[in-house]
Amino acid sequence: MIKKFIDKLLGKPGAAKSGKTVLGKRIEVGPAEHGIDPELLDERAVRVVKTLTEGGFEAYIVGGAVRDLLLGRRPKDFDVATNATPEQVKGLFRRAFIIGRRFRIVHVVYGRGREHEVIEVSTFRALLANESAEQVAGNEKTSKDELAGKSHVVDASGRVLRDNVWGPQIEDAARRDFTVNAMYYEPVKQMVVDYHGGLADAKKRVLRMIGDPETRYREDPVRIVRAVRFAAKLGFELEPKTRAPVKACAQLLANVPISRLFDEMIKLLQTGHSLASLEELRKQGLARGVFPILDAVLDEQGNLHAGARGQFVRRAFEDTDRRVAEGRSVAPSFMLACMLWHEVQSRWQRLREAGESPIPALQQAIDLVFDARIGDISGRGKLAADMREIWMMQPRFERRSGNGPYSLVDQPRYRAGFDFLLLRAEVGEVEMGLVDWWEDFALGSDEERRALIDEAREADKARRGSKVHQLPRGALSGQPPAAEAEEGAEPQAEGASAPAKKRRRRRKPASKAAPAQD
Repeated sequence: MIKKFIDKLLGKPGAAKSGKTVLGKRIEVGPAEHGIDPELLDERAVRVVKTLTEGGFEAYIVGGAVRDLLLGRRPKDFDVATNATPEQVKGLFRRAFIIGRRFRIVHVVYGRGREHEVIEVSTFRALLANESAEQVAGNEKTSKDELAGKSHVVDASGRVLRDNVWGPQIEDAARRDFTVNAMYYEPVKQMVVDYHGGLADAKKRVLRMIGDPETRYREDPVRIVRAVRFAAKLGFELEPKTRAPVKACAQLLANVPISRLFDEMIKLLQTGHSLASLEELRKQGLARGVFPILDAVLDEQGNLHAGARGQFVRRAFEDTDRRVAEGRSVAPSFMLACMLWHEVQSRWQRLREAGESPIPALQQAIDLVFDARIGDISGRGKLAADMREIWMMQPRFERRSGNGPYSLVDQPRYRAGFDFLLLRAEVGEVEMGLVDWWEDFALGSDEERRALIDEAREADKARRGSKVHQLPRGALSGQPPAAEAEEGAEPQAEGASAPAKKRRRRRKPASKAAPAQD
């Protein structure tokens, strides 16, 4: 007891507590110890910090950006934390917008169009209302003026619904989730401010929750998903006390708005470590029952399905991870279309067997899968539209006559549909000759395109003569047969009917169509 009293007087980390929230001691670490390379900084984030500092406020680069800088990585995003209120921040910048209701923050915007950059600026936040700010060590106390007219809103399960109470930096640090995300970097002085031993944990590659883990998960259940994502992305291990309540608290995710949980799943799979994320979910007992979309691609043990179905999704994840590693953009619509394709296919086949025409059957199958796996998210505009377009292109690739090929390669999402077709060919779902034909057609001159169509027509006639009594492609494998056979339209050539003299070309990034995930 005497030791605890002395520790409190000396301000040792972990000695001062407010409820179950640990209030650390401010430790300033210079460049000789932290080793952050200034070349990894974003000049616009530095400019935001300087502007706020010149305006008389404290300001720091914060959170995951500091963590990544300490690990020698160039952060994807730079966030700034300050003691200025959102209104004060907005007043210092020409293009700044206050957003959010649950957490009010400011977006400072530089540039325009696709080249614009957003620096997110948040105000230091105080402890929850049921915790006393008077217990904060030192002179950093939340004033009554700062608390006036503001309140926290917490539901019965402990989840924070609204949190716009400003406070000192020491409380803001205690409110953050993991120690490695609770550090602040002042780029002018090149100084790291660390309250909870985040620097030491980063060096040990440990993910440790600040305060009582179960309480913190109840405040925001999404922290469970964040723990999995950071562990997979960084190659960190969850500290035992941080890991212990994860599975028991997973049921709290049912209270999280579906749109927010969906966004977290996208982040989980698009960090560049999607397969590692799946393994971490399985390791923590969260592989199934959390994300309906993942339930469609994982078996009861939390592994990708065996056979071509699982191999198709695995290749899609590997492609996404590779693009992230190369610094290229990735589109969630492409990845999600790959994840749900075999469920769309299965429903499509059943509808056709029931007598529905191919194209209406595919449209109905897509709607059913959206309802079953995505729910309200299916109405989120471009994401659902892009997924639908990728799927609807697939039967069109089987039709290589008339003006159809010309109109298809001119589609804005043609490249996404083509890359989807390529994945299907790589797992044996369609023949690679079909992919070769479309690659040659997309890159060919007008004369070459006409020759390809003529050759495809002749090959199709030969195929009709020799295979008229055979079952439609896919009848034995469960794959939907070609659309033309049931519609009574002119049968189209399969991949095997590609011209004998193929002009194999290297796929060029600068093709006539946009890259799949850009």
